[in-house]
Amino acid sequence: MQVAEKLSMNILEKLNGNIGEIALKLRCFIKDQVKGFKKKGVVIGVSGGIDSAVALTLCVQELGKENVYGLLLPEEESAPSSKTLGAEICENLGVSYEEVPISPILRSLNIYDQKEQIIKRTCPEYDPTIYKTSLVLPDFLNQGLLNVPYIRLVKDGKTVGKYRLKANDYLELIGLQGVKQRSRMLVQYMYAEKMNYAVCGTTNKTELVLGQFVKYGDGGVDLEPLADCYKVQIYALGKLLNVNEEIIKRPPSADTWSHYTTDEEFYWRMPIQIMDQILYAQEYQLPLQVIEKSTGLSRETIEKTQKHINRVRDTTEYVRATPPICYINK
Repeated sequence: MQVAEKLSMNILEKLNGNIGEIALKLRCFIKDQVKGFKKKGVVIGVSGGIDSAVALTLCVQELGKENVYGLLLPEEESAPSSKTLGAEICENLGVSYEEVPISPILRSLNIYDQKEQIIKRTCPEYDPTIYKTSLVLPDFLNQGLLNVPYIRLVKDGKTVGKYRLKANDYLELIGLQGVKQRSRMLVQYMYAEKMNYAVCGTTNKTELVLGQFVKYGDGGVDLEPLADCYKVQIYALGKLLNVNEEIIKRPPSADTWSHYTTDEEFYWRMPIQIMDQILYAQEYQLPLQVIEKSTGLSRETIEKTQKHINRVRDTTEYVRATPPICYINK
C-alpha cells in the first residue's frame, strides 16, 4: 500500500469495500476445504448470532441446503432469543437442524453449582431465583487501562450491584464458562462424524486476533471461513446475504451468562467499529493521523488503545498455539 493511499484512507470504507468479492472467495474456500477433507457436507452450531448466520448462509449457497446441518446447543443460561433466531434462520434457508441442550453435560460436571458458589463468595446477597448475573470489564475509552473484572447483579433488567472479582475467582469462572464451549464442540463432532461431515467454525478475524475463543471449544473446528474477516465485515456480509435484520441488530455475545452480556462489555471494552479500525491500522501499519481522522479519537487515546490490544494479544497467545508445541529430541 502506497504512502499517499494510506494517508487518504477511510478505514471503515476500506473494511466495507469489496464485500461481494469476499463472499465469493469464502464460498470457494468452503467448497475446497470440504472437498479436501473428503466430507459430504458441514455441521454448524447455530447460535442466533451474526457470525453463525453468515457462515450458515455461505455454506448453504455453496454446498446446498441438503449438505448442511444446523445444531442448536442451548443451556440453562442461554438467552431464549438464541434458540428462536437460530431455528428461524435454519428454517428460512431450508436447512435441517436439531436442538441438543448441553445442560445435562454441564450439570453432570457440577458447573452451575460451582459457578453459583463463586458468585455467592463475591456477592453474599446473590439469589439465582431473584438475580441474573454477568461478567463485565470497565469501558476502555472512558476508564482507560483499568482491567478489573466484576460481577454485575441484575434484577428486572436493571443493574442493582457491581462486585469486584478476586483474581482466583475470575480464573475459576473463566474455566467453568469454557466448559460450555467445549461441550458444544463435543456434540458437533459427534454429529459430524456420524454424518461424515466437517465441522464449520464461526470465529472471525477480530476474535482470532484477540484470542476471543475457547481452545478446543469454538476454536476446535475443521474449517474457519470467517477467520480473515473483521467483525464489521461480517455485518456487511450479513446485509449482502439478506440475513434476518433482527440477527444483524442483535448485540454479539458468547451467551454464557444468565444476563445477556455483550462482547463490547467484556471482550472489546469499546465499540466494534473502533476496535476493528485499530486492528486494521495495526495490520497495515497505518499512520496515527489516518487513525485519528477515521476514528475521531485523540492521539493519546489511540496509543493507549494500541497498548491495550497488544497486551490482550500477548496474554492470549497460548490460545492460538494449536496444535500444542512439542519437544522433539533430534
